[in-house]
Amino acid sequence: MKSALGTLPAALAGKVVTPDDRRYPLLRSTYTTVGSPAAVVRPQSPGDIAAALRLARETGLRVAVRSGGHGLSGSGTNDGGLVTDLGALHQVEVLDRASRLVRVEAGARWARVAQALAPHGLAISSGDHGNVGVGGIATGGGVGWLVRRYGLTIDHVRAVEVVLPDGTFVRADAAIEPELWWVMRGAGAGAGIAVAFEIEAMELGDVGYAQLAAAVDPAGETLRRWAEVMERAPRELSTAVTLASRGTGTTAFITAVVASDSPAVIRDAVEPLLGIGDVTAQEAHVAPYTALVPAQHLHANTGRMPSSTTNGLLTGMTPDAARALVTASAAPDPVLIQLRSLGGASHDPDPSATAFAHRHQNTLVIASAFPPNQRSTLHAAWAPVAPHTEGAYVNFESARDEAAFARAYPGPTGTRVAGLWNRYDPDGILRPAP
Repeated sequence: MKSALGTLPAALAGKVVTPDDRRYPLLRSTYTTVGSPAAVVRPQSPGDIAAALRLARETGLRVAVRSGGHGLSGSGTNDGGLVTDLGALHQVEVLDRASRLVRVEAGARWARVAQALAPHGLAISSGDHGNVGVGGIATGGGVGWLVRRYGLTIDHVRAVEVVLPDGTFVRADAAIEPELWWVMRGAGAGAGIAVAFEIEAMELGDVGYAQLAAAVDPAGETLRRWAEVMERAPRELSTAVTLASRGTGTTAFITAVVASDSPAVIRDAVEPLLGIGDVTAQEAHVAPYTALVPAQHLHANTGRMPSSTTNGLLTGMTPDAARALVTASAAPDPVLIQLRSLGGASHDPDPSATAFAHRHQNTLVIASAFPPNQRSTLHAAWAPVAPHTEGAYVNFESARDEAAFARAYPGPTGTRVAGLWNRYDPDGILRPAP
């Protein structure tokens, strides 16, 4: 079979989408980044992924891997390269209900995963949007609505099925290919293409869900009080804060999720948040976990929200850090500042247990800027915040340079990650272009 890419492997017949294909506009981009790849491959098996990697080697095309979801960092597409879109690999299966072990393919999106697990009374902490893809989170980290109760998604990955850059299909766990298992949990993007994960889910049905809005003073004392509440909070409580500034005022919009269906537990967890400042609005109810990552979130990712994103982690919310966050949110050009609570179960693993080494910080700070000058806007807004942060979460980082790598994988973790990327992918076929 001939194409502009040369002779396509028989295994990929009908699975390669080029710019002249009517499907191309729906497959070329992530949610945030419009790409112009030479082709998008939609594999249906590990063999198809191996064939796509062989095609990339033969044509010299750089590979981008997309697990089917948002792809906030933009790394799920490229210009002139080959995109491997795993969206057709989306099966979810309960392997053993007694041990809560489930198998989830990398191209599934979390709305479907939540729907599949709900009848079994199970859930996986899985990002904060139903359109997020499994593969990106389960290889990069996984900060979700249940992070303080469950930990990161990668903390519960018991095995991963991987196609290595040389086409070899491997199942890695703590006993078999333990180094591959280690790097795939936090830095998998540079080692291989994940096909599926065996993940230990948690028992969960309904959860408490509350939305608050609080006025934020210029000095950020409201944010400091929020951080203090979260340091004392039970593990069942996880929160996300979005800062919005208009004129001279800043508002913190807080979403609180309590991993319990007990009204008493929910009330005791949420009530301290009412004391962080002038809470101007509130709503609270009990809802199924599926309502937090609903199927209504599912959509094609066509670059509809172009943006550039960076992030950092705070150990403590110092006065200077709080003030810097308010300043960044009130920048002349629009910048979206979000805070995600960490701690609790996310601190349980040893920093060396996975390739995500950030196990003592309490807050993840994410900044996003939008066209027309999003990169310069982001740089200017982030400058006062950066000195207060340490480390970064790879899934919320648009930059792909050495500095970004060092922030995501500091010190010995970075040395180990780099060594394993070079072992499994010596030609750098999966390495994102800077």
